[in-house]
Order: sequence, then structure tokens, then C-alpha cells
Amino acid sequence: MNIAVYIIVMALVTYLIRMIPFVFFRKKIKSRFFRSFLYYIPYGVLSAMTIPAIFYSTGSVVTAVAGTVAAVVLAYFGLPLIVVALAAAAAAFAAGFFI
Repeated sequence: MNIAVYIIVMALVTYLIRMIPFVFFRKKIKSRFFRSFLYYIPYGVLSAMTIPAIFYSTGSVVTAVAGTVAAVVLAYFGLPLIVVALAAAAAAFAAGFFI
């Protein structure tokens, strides 16, 4: 019975989060500051969820930093996502051998 209550509450919360902006913001948002704030929210939230997970994923901060540095450098040069991800994993794996 508890699982059904949890699922219903989760569905209501998810629905409300998606519905409330449509109810309150019927007109186009004209504030330049507010529009820019809303534009960068997904990037901020994604970073806030991803960065801590990176440093706890390998069990060693050194290997996590090695993978992160490799990923940032390769992403800076505009390489495809699969190349960046594989190189970051390889760098973290290789750094694990030297620790």
C-alpha cells in the first residue's frame, strides 16, 4: 500500500512542477534578467548534480580528477561526446594504475 501512495505523491509533485509555470506565466516573459536566469537554470542544475557524482564515482579523488581534466580538455577542443566520455574513462582507469 505504501508504494502506491509514494507513486501517487510523486506523480502529483511532478505534474504540479510542470503545470504551475503554465498557469502563472501566460504572457511572454519580457524581463531580460529573468529570461536569462531561466535560460541558465538547466545548466546550473545539471552541473550541481553531475560534479559531485564525478568525484565520488571512482572511489579515489585523484582518478576522478584525472578523468575530469581529460574530459574538460577534450570537450574544450570540440570533440564528440562519445570520444570525451571514453577518454575520460580511460584516463581515470589509467590513473588508477599509478596510484
